[in-house]
Amino acid sequence: MIQFNECSFRYQGGSHNALDGISLTIEDGAFVGVTGASGAGKSTLTYAVNGLIPHHFSGDFYGSVLVNGLDTVEVKPEELSRFVGEVFQDIDSQMVSSVVEDEILFGMENFGVPHEEIGRRLQQTLSLLGIEELRRRQINSLSGGQKQKVAIAAILAMRPDVILLDEPTGELDPESSVMIFELLKTLNREFHKTVVVVEQKIMLLCSYVDRIILMENGHIAFDGPTAAVAGEADLFRAQGINIPRVTELGEKLTGMGLYHGALPLTLDGGEKMVREVLADA
Repeated sequence: MIQFNECSFRYQGGSHNALDGISLTIEDGAFVGVTGASGAGKSTLTYAVNGLIPHHFSGDFYGSVLVNGLDTVEVKPEELSRFVGEVFQDIDSQMVSSVVEDEILFGMENFGVPHEEIGRRLQQTLSLLGIEELRRRQINSLSGGQKQKVAIAAILAMRPDVILLDEPTGELDPESSVMIFELLKTLNREFHKTVVVVEQKIMLLCSYVDRIILMENGHIAFDGPTAAVAGEADLFRAQGINIPRVTELGEKLTGMGLYHGALPLTLDGGEKMVREVLADA
């Protein structure tokens, strides 16, 4: 479980708090999306979970963050990384090896995973992500989606309980973006990983996550089940987050008196809405 207790943080030299009085709880096995405008505090929120704040980023830190009952101020990031893994926004800067296999082996070897266990985990992870054919490929020869999978594989090989991802689809095409979220859904539903993903593509979040947190200037502007986003469309728009187009269509059809149901957030929901409208026409 991840627990923020009145957590505030201001980067050294900063003019305002990047996190300002954050209190929230993320239960084990949750699939949570975090969104908001640039500079809202989304990435900083993840840094507070993995211990980079306050250990690697200088600044003023108040309150506490507990991960599996451990206070991140008292536990070094190296220790937290045994059960919290993060895929950062800049994938290339995260890579430490030139070959896929070496990248996945790196963390396990540094954490002293037994040799016989390393080989088993390597094969299982490659298989889970469907990248066996990439095992001996040069990382600089991979596509953006393939690099994302390798980065996730390197994290999964460590067997973390929590996986953090900072805008994993930022440089991916729509097909690759869906591929990454399908993988995250599998990790969450079938392997019971707690997944927290920072993402600007609200349609993807609405299609996959169970809960959405909207950040605004270091505060939490919205925190609730994904289904509640449709009723807060104006709040999201005010933060520069475009709600799904199917939701906008639902608003227009409702305003015209042609639709009277719940506003859809996904393509499947939009299809159902359109069928209902046509059936009543």
